[in-house]
Amino acid sequence: MAKTEKHRKLERFPKQLDAAIRAAFDKKGVDLVVLDLRKAAGFTDYFLICSGNNPRQIRAIADAVMHTLAVDGGAPPHLEGYDRSEWVLLDYFDFIVHIFAPDTRLFYDLERLWGNAERIDVDERPRPARG
Repeated sequence: MAKTEKHRKLERFPKQLDAAIRAAFDKKGVDLVVLDLRKAAGFTDYFLICSGNNPRQIRAIADAVMHTLAVDGGAPPHLEGYDRSEWVLLDYFDFIVHIFAPDTRLFYDLERLWGNAERIDVDERPRPARG
């Protein structure tokens, strides 16, 4: 039953967020989590949080997300941290992608900081969005 509920939640994500999740999986992003902030914050609807194992992989995940979303004309209006690649932030207004080095993710612990948001562990690649 819980697995069915998780699939239902994955299907309701906006198309661009689904695409960002798939792009992160394609570059072997780990520990993917979506925080649903619609009831908890006012500046964005979702956080997509994941980790990369080293700066090169973190940049590859960021590049894949940006490339995938650019196909639909969705360049991120705001990008931070790409050069250092310890925490890359891609702001797409409706959602924000956070790509962390493992130690940096532990230090900032956004999942705890936004503990009042619904947490959805994305432990498998989402199915393609329906028309």
